[in-house]
Amino acid sequence: MSLTADSIAYRRLKMQCRRGMLELDVLLEPFLDEVFLTLDEEDQQRFSTLLACEDQALFEWFMQREVPEDPDFARIVEIILTRVQPENYRA
Repeated sequence: MSLTADSIAYRRLKMQCRRGMLELDVLLEPFLDEVFLTLDEEDQQRFSTLLACEDQALFEWFMQREVPEDPDFARIVEIILTRVQPENYRA
């Protein structure tokens, strides 16, 4: 699914990143803009799938209150936290 920043699929992801919850917006949108296109196809798919999750689950994962049970979600959440907020990330 080779995406470019001006592809329709990428623009759809951009809209899905706008969650209306500041804590999520400040992670998801910069990640899409700055990192997403550098990921391999499997991690891009993980990110796309992650965007279908409920905001409350995403909030808990990104605030590091919970760890996703699904290993694919756990992987992409960790990638997002380390790439967008490395100074605040604690494994």
